[in-house]
Amino acid sequence: MRYLPLTPDDRAAMLKAVGAASIDDLFVDVPEEARLDGPIEGLPHHSPEMLVERELRRLAAKNMAAGDHPFFLGAGAYRHHVPASVDHLIQRGEFLTSYTPYQPEIAQGTLQYLFEFQTQVARLFAMDVANASMYDGSTAMTEAIFMARRITRRAKTLVSAGVHPHYVRAAQTLARFTGDRLEVGAPRPDAVPPGDDLADLMARIDGETSAVVVQYPDVFGHVADLSGLAAAAHAKGALLVVVVTEVVALGAIRAPGEMGADIVVGEGQSLGVGLQFGGPHLGLFAARERHVRQMPGRLCGETVDAEGRRGYVLTLSTREQHIRREKATSNICTNSGLMSLAFSIHLTLLGEKGLRHLAALNHARACQTADRLAAIPGVKLLTPRFFNEFAIRIPVPARQALRDMAEMGVLGGVSAARLWPEVPGLANVLLVAATECVSAADIDALARALTETLATEYAGA
Repeated sequence: MRYLPLTPDDRAAMLKAVGAASIDDLFVDVPEEARLDGPIEGLPHHSPEMLVERELRRLAAKNMAAGDHPFFLGAGAYRHHVPASVDHLIQRGEFLTSYTPYQPEIAQGTLQYLFEFQTQVARLFAMDVANASMYDGSTAMTEAIFMARRITRRAKTLVSAGVHPHYVRAAQTLARFTGDRLEVGAPRPDAVPPGDDLADLMARIDGETSAVVVQYPDVFGHVADLSGLAAAAHAKGALLVVVVTEVVALGAIRAPGEMGADIVVGEGQSLGVGLQFGGPHLGLFAARERHVRQMPGRLCGETVDAEGRRGYVLTLSTREQHIRREKATSNICTNSGLMSLAFSIHLTLLGEKGLRHLAALNHARACQTADRLAAIPGVKLLTPRFFNEFAIRIPVPARQALRDMAEMGVLGGVSAARLWPEVPGLANVLLVAATECVSAADIDALARALTETLATEYAGA
């Protein structure tokens, strides 16, 4: 039975309250050409359920699935193998239907795994404390910027040119309403190795700087030592915020906390979650203990009950759902509970030794891929030190080359111009990621496809 709670009189009263004469007036900001004027063309109408399912499967088959082709896409979302046990466990009823643990006496299981998740994130990042997850990596970075302003009482944030542009745009959008000022560097993968980018940031830190934000590894794949940047920021009373979009890298490279980071955020999609057409993903957030009361989101803690038995509680909940809005530290700190459980299960299955082995596999596959591509005439490797992702420059527009390689059944990477359409000089830059899911045959297929693309279709370019 359909549930329609509003009567025509209710709708009329609501329209009057917002100053609209009709329902159609609510859509005046949507361009006429973007509105549907009838049923979606191509979909079956009034068909039996089985026929509808068959048609939808036919339409879905037009997609190039990541697992069916050589796959080298990255740029913030990475294809890793997720053990079947992860999906099996998170679909258990007690996990799948669990809700926010407002009542600790009936939510001990949820609180326990969130506590263990926090411990894992804190150890990965080498930080003192982590929260119970956030919506995704971009909003976690945004919250870190806001947190730094609360701590330093300054409003200017320096953002490295190597931070993913989607993360930057999310922060810029929300900063319009908070008073934070973001100064963002322009990406120059050829002219700015990571050392030069960091030197430029250090030179720009002043007494008005709240935080310096860098990605590690950066969006082009560069891996750099952040210790000097941390020292320079601290000398001016600013904080260092480090963004990690590929957490598997921390099985092979130094943790941000070991280099002096004050706040570390990231995207946890690589462990347990999968690509999922862009979401849901998982935000990670960790900080130094001295800043814990300014952290967004929720913090689970361990305690004992009246009888001395171990138990878990929400130690800190600084969201506007819990306290007065003016005292809340965050309004966008959704806890991706099921995703954090998947992350925690996958990391538990790996263990420290398994994570290091997985990271080594990723790095080896990426090095093999980079060596093969760099040997192709006209291809220049732009990233000298990387984990599992790197940038190359090719003699033709990357977006068209990627379309041509897709026609050959190879998903060859991400065009830098797609990420920064407004920045000149990036049209021929290609980001390539290789994880443990890439085989030697996949690398051969990519090299052949790129070679054929450059030699035939663009011979006269």
